[in-house]
Amino acid sequence: MQTDRSGRLSLTFKIVLGMGAGLAVGLLLNWVGVSGWVESVLVNGLLHVGGAIFLASLMLLVVPLVFVSLVCGTAALDDVTRLGRVGVKTLGLYLITTAIAVSLALIAATIVQPGAGFELISDASFEAQEAPPLAQVIIDLFPTNPIQAMADGNMLQIIVFAGLFGIALTLSGEPGKRLLKFFDDLNSVIMRLVMLLMGVAPYGVFCLIAKVFALQGFGAMLPLLQYFVLVLVVLVLHALVTYSSLLKTLAGVNPIVFFRKMRDPIALAFSTASSNATLPITLETVEHKLGVNNSIASFTIPLGATVNMDGTAIMQGVATGFIAQAYGIDLLPIDYLMVVVTATLASIGTAGVPGVGLVMLAMVLRQVNLPVEGIALVLGVDRLLDMVRTAVNVTGDASVSCIVAASEGELSREIMRGKTNGA
Repeated sequence: MQTDRSGRLSLTFKIVLGMGAGLAVGLLLNWVGVSGWVESVLVNGLLHVGGAIFLASLMLLVVPLVFVSLVCGTAALDDVTRLGRVGVKTLGLYLITTAIAVSLALIAATIVQPGAGFELISDASFEAQEAPPLAQVIIDLFPTNPIQAMADGNMLQIIVFAGLFGIALTLSGEPGKRLLKFFDDLNSVIMRLVMLLMGVAPYGVFCLIAKVFALQGFGAMLPLLQYFVLVLVVLVLHALVTYSSLLKTLAGVNPIVFFRKMRDPIALAFSTASSNATLPITLETVEHKLGVNNSIASFTIPLGATVNMDGTAIMQGVATGFIAQAYGIDLLPIDYLMVVVTATLASIGTAGVPGVGLVMLAMVLRQVNLPVEGIALVLGVDRLLDMVRTAVNVTGDASVSCIVAASEGELSREIMRGKTNGA
């Protein structure tokens, strides 16, 4: 049993306890049968409301936290050229790890052949969305109305505006310093609110997990067990091998220490299946347990929650191979290359919310002329895989933050080695 320094149960243990209880209750409800009052009162009533309120309480923090922390972090860099350097390193690492992720997935799908001999569902359908052209993606980075961007939760536009606002504070002299003090105080208040809401996380996690397994049970995984297991294996391989190698080689960070301190964000990411919902606790962990300076973390973590989708890229790679094999379509080497490029670039600007990976997968399938309706083949297990790949996404955000911080001399080895906050 894990406890913090005051002798109370640690947040990680409480979250895991909530997950375990939710799993047991969900499977029990699924066995009893989700119908009648069980469906209306328990599953779509208490569990749905509890989970929805918990997610809403997390999501309400995302916009103010990202904006305020990024303004503080950008202004704290006090060197515009350094900000550009940090941005290039961060985005470059995110794109590289995503390309590695989808490449691993395609290789695994080619070797294992999970879709060989699969019986297709002929009447399946999925509504695809057109991928916007690259020029429009670049244009859409810049908000015409920052208030509207915040209201819509457009993370990339918020990041751009906050970065520009922080640069303006840096260049404004004394007026900028006075206003920055206000933002620093506001950031402290928001972080306190984050920790208050984390106190109810185990109960929210219980509701979310119980509802998922009440509706799906384990039976939904059986027809697609090979695909499901392959995606899981590649996700774990990428998290433990790719990130560990990069951390050790580029940042000199002990992977065991890193993963131990990342327990809370990983557990929360798994239960919510949302990088954005996990963002507050990820940022708090990266700064106060991993030792990344706020000037770096406040930039890399919000950006990662928006553009770093390694777990989703792995799902897309395996699913593309799976669907091609299920339909008996042979992909050429150029098709595999297009999957890698499309999946990597499609991660930019994709919201870190549950289920968005399916929209991205539709874009990838269209790019290599595979039947988009094949997505229906993987819909049954996607919600469960979504939880795992979100945990991988969050791990990648923290890994890149540590690497960039180490390259800028902003990684505190003392905090990294110390046992703070129950770490």
